[in-house]
Amino acid sequence: MTLDIDLVSDFVCPWCFLGKVRLDQALAELRTERPGLDVRVNWLPFFLNPDTPPAGEPYRAFLEAKFGGPRGADAVQQQMAEAAADDGLVFAFERIAVRPNTLKAHRLCYRAQRLGNTPARIKALTDALFAAHFQQGLDIGNSEVLADLAVAAGGERRDEVLEYLNSNEDAAAVKRMAAGIQQQGVSGVPFFILNRKLGVSGAQSAAVLGAAILQSLGEGGQA
Repeated sequence: MTLDIDLVSDFVCPWCFLGKVRLDQALAELRTERPGLDVRVNWLPFFLNPDTPPAGEPYRAFLEAKFGGPRGADAVQQQMAEAAADDGLVFAFERIAVRPNTLKAHRLCYRAQRLGNTPARIKALTDALFAAHFQQGLDIGNSEVLADLAVAAGGERRDEVLEYLNSNEDAAAVKRMAAGIQQQGVSGVPFFILNRKLGVSGAQSAAVLGAAILQSLGEGGQA
């Protein structure tokens, strides 16, 4: 049995990071009951802030402008930290200096999938992208940083990744894909499309995601 999951997200979205953690939890539980299940996660791009400058922008200033000043920014980060705590996810917002443009990060993920990397390598790469931004404070809009992450995830040569990232290859394709997703009605992330027939919006709990997955597999459950 095959489970296809299209996951629409942005790598600077904290709710997307939490949604990925919860999806991993739901899939781990599902695999204990169905060890033969073939799970394929296809990452699709979304740009929370498509007007972010190519070199990024100061992170704290961005938050304060968006959420009404220091108190608003602090409140949002506290809410996020509390929401993630029960899932064992810890954010290090204080380490983030740059709010990056995520086009290169999305291109890197797109390329990894286009080249047929294994699900394990795709997972390693996407895990690393989220962790680099939200836990290590690295600039995931920087080609050098992204090349290091790609090599660590496996199956890549750093020089080839750098050459790719410093070109415009796949940029138009990724932008078209992101635009097409929004035209289909996806206006917020994370958004999960299960077996091409059931959509789940937001960083739902592992239990809710698990029930939705079972429903998409025709095994009952309520999303």
